[in-house]
Amino acid sequence: MSILRSLLASVRTGGVEIIDLTAPLSDRTPILQLPEPFGNASPFRLEEISRYDDRGPAWYWNDIHTSEHTGTHFDAPVHWVTAREGQDVSQVPVRSLIAPAVVLDYSAEAAEDPDFLLQIEHVREWERVNGALPEGGWLLYRTGWDARSDDAADFLNQGHSPGISVECARWLAEETPILGVGVETVGTDAGAAHSFDPAFPCHSFLLGAGKYGLTQLRNLAQLPTTGAVVLAPPLPIVGGSGSPVRVLALVER
Repeated sequence: MSILRSLLASVRTGGVEIIDLTAPLSDRTPILQLPEPFGNASPFRLEEISRYDDRGPAWYWNDIHTSEHTGTHFDAPVHWVTAREGQDVSQVPVRSLIAPAVVLDYSAEAAEDPDFLLQIEHVREWERVNGALPEGGWLLYRTGWDARSDDAADFLNQGHSPGISVECARWLAEETPILGVGVETVGTDAGAAHSFDPAFPCHSFLLGAGKYGLTQLRNLAQLPTTGAVVLAPPLPIVGGSGSPVRVLALVER
């Protein structure tokens, strides 16, 4: 049996479980709020074209109004000034859209301190227990923040949300073989990252190194620490800095 047929058979029989890591996208989806004079992303909105009526008697469809960075989304390198000549979202190689993933679970720490920051020593300790970070794979950072995602105020938490320290962001970008970082929060950086030096270090260092970001993930608690494969294909928007994405994980059971 071919590898693809074997995989399909495993999915059908339950040997491989598919876990949806995507938050539903609606006009209630939380979005990042930047202070003036900075521009902000648009909330998601559907605009009806027709719905089985005189505008189109047999069909229902909508126009979509949203930003590239609303809801569960993919950050391409060109999103940040440190990669202003880097890949746009349409240029991300398809081989990068299917990759191994590991989960670093610091939900207990984030529950105690909403401003908790992942440090280099946390990752090194994880590696001592679980092995090296995956070559060309995702580091998925679990903080339990997805439990807040149905309440925008609780999710944004007045700018207090967990993230990654400046030193760790630089180290992950420059010294590890990962493809990118995935988080449960509104962006890959901590809520207080505007005050870091440099500001927004995950964006600055990881995107600057040609790596990627996934944000507003859900259900990381259902993934094993190692062994999952993540599918994260964004829309190939020419010139786009990112895209909403349906993120799926394949887990062997």
